[in-house]
Amino acid sequence: MANRRVLVKRRNSTRNIRKITRTMQLIATARFQAAFSRAVAGKPYTEKLAQLVGGLARAAEGLEHPLMQTHDEVHREALVVLTSDRGLCGGYNANVLRLVMEHLDARAAAGVETLVTMIGGKGISNFAFRGRELAEAITGIGDAPRFDQVEPIANRLMDDYTSGEIGALWVAYMKFISAGKQAPVVEKILPLSYEAAAGEEPASPVDYEFSPSPEELLDELLPATVRVQLFQAFTDAAVSEQVSRMVAMKAATDAAEDMIKRLTMQYNRARQTQVTMELLDIVGGANALA
Repeated sequence: MANRRVLVKRRNSTRNIRKITRTMQLIATARFQAAFSRAVAGKPYTEKLAQLVGGLARAAEGLEHPLMQTHDEVHREALVVLTSDRGLCGGYNANVLRLVMEHLDARAAAGVETLVTMIGGKGISNFAFRGRELAEAITGIGDAPRFDQVEPIANRLMDDYTSGEIGALWVAYMKFISAGKQAPVVEKILPLSYEAAAGEEPASPVDYEFSPSPEELLDELLPATVRVQLFQAFTDAAVSEQVSRMVAMKAATDAAEDMIKRLTMQYNRARQTQVTMELLDIVGGANALA
């Protein structure tokens, strides 16, 4: 009888867990739709801005800008790492942080110091556990990043680059490719290159007439390009986080359902055994009285 009571308690507990994971799956699905809309809405602007900078680069050859100048003599770089504030999203954070550690080890082997700006509580906790230092730790951005939250980070890092404090700027995040595929990446943002921004050579070159001057345009467009690229990484990371949480919660819900079925079968067997034992006791008692 005690065994049956234990099975009933375990089954009820598992049912409660299934309700929680199922609810979290539905919430993640709703948040994914919102995050996906934001990410998709920003991509045309990012791509068009890159095309504009590329066209400007071709039309005004020989222009220089502080954000494009290389600092080979500077052996210090900055890395922005995007992780989540909350868990229960499968291997999302682990995959990003694994790639980050590989990048840091590779740069250290090359004699380059890396200043890490960690976004998200999970990444901060991971680095604290490893005993690694952070240049800056930021939490509270959440799964719906706003441009006004990302812009100060980008401005500070651009100032560090133009002043020569750092020689390169990288960002590590989970790149959203499709609902079924996300990949952890480490991408270089600074120094900017015209080739990276320009993309493919157009069939017919555009003849630009500059007003204001190309230098003034670059002073506006290149910092905007850095801000938009970093913000696009934040929105990609937000979508990927919700996809990972959807998958993880669905797997947990399915596992709970399988466990409920197994516990129900065990309970039925235990109940059948108990009934059989009671019948044998009744039959044995009747035979003893006969």
